[in-house]
Amino acid sequence: MIHPEQLYETFEQHDMTFFAGVPDSLLKDFCAYITDNVDSRNNITAANEGNAIGLASGYHLATGKIPVVYMQNSGLGNCVNPLTSLTDKHAYSIPMLLVVGWRGEPGKKDEPQHIKKGMVTLGLLNTLGIQYGILPDSVEEAEKLVKKAHTHMKEHNEPYAIVVRKGTFEGYKLQKTIETDFAFSREDAVKCIASLLDDQDIVVSTTGKTSRELFEFRAANDAGHHRDFLTVGSMGHSSSIALGIALQKPDRQVYCLDGDGALIMHMGALSSVGQQQPKNFKHIVFNNFAHDSVGGQPTAADVISIPEIARHNGYTTVLAAETEEEIRTGMIQLKEVEGPALLEIRVNRGARKDLGRPTRTPLENKADFMGHVK
Repeated sequence: MIHPEQLYETFEQHDMTFFAGVPDSLLKDFCAYITDNVDSRNNITAANEGNAIGLASGYHLATGKIPVVYMQNSGLGNCVNPLTSLTDKHAYSIPMLLVVGWRGEPGKKDEPQHIKKGMVTLGLLNTLGIQYGILPDSVEEAEKLVKKAHTHMKEHNEPYAIVVRKGTFEGYKLQKTIETDFAFSREDAVKCIASLLDDQDIVVSTTGKTSRELFEFRAANDAGHHRDFLTVGSMGHSSSIALGIALQKPDRQVYCLDGDGALIMHMGALSSVGQQQPKNFKHIVFNNFAHDSVGGQPTAADVISIPEIARHNGYTTVLAAETEEEIRTGMIQLKEVEGPALLEIRVNRGARKDLGRPTRTPLENKADFMGHVK
């Protein structure tokens, strides 16, 4: 295994000291290390991976140096446009090192939302014409790969990818965290919200631990899972899924349970909600200022106002809550007002170590949910 500091020092030896990207569970130790040890102007947690490619391109255009972009392999989908129309040698020929976590690697057990992307990751890089290497688990071999990648990028002025398997890095715990002292954990807030929903309500929950916590709450109360569409993949798209449902089922209340990192990743979706003005669309955002499911690296949610952004995108009602009383009062208002409406709930980061995963498959979840919606 490689200690994150060792890989960082190898990058530093090749004058690669600018980082941008979206944290990934397989890269969380490396992301945590650079968060703690690299100035925030040179390590930017981007809204999404395509944005990171743009940031890295700007850095190269300004300095002539090679940047590093980190992501989960799912994020390659957000990068296809800038990788083909910006950095490619047929466009502007911009070199950068892509560090890609290989979720769903064939032959290794992983969650269903990662299986397809794991199968096509290397093929997608081939299709994009991006040379790649798989990061070895020894420092000496890793140094050789980084040197090879650097030489290739210098000679050809194009991206190169280093693909990272599960278990490659030694553990490193993030030190720079945003300290919060709110009344609720996210799980407690999810439980509170779920207990206040009506049986006919429709719920779309976001990627990561929010959906896992909702599933466990339903299971603990023997309540069934038919009310909830668990968006276990497709980070940032829960609100669009909920909007699509709300427009087709105007007589039903549709609740989107979202997270700050997911909302920020595809914030443009808020404009579609505001444009369509669905009266039954209720948006609940659990904000802990962090990418909690992949290591706790900070989002930009501590320097923006999610309620005000929603207001300026056409949401008719925006609310904020921290305590149980405020959440209950907010839910009463959400039920009574015409949407689109948003409730931001500020919560502490972190989750139970024994938090489980959904035991229903995505196809079973889909069938259960469509039966409820029908």
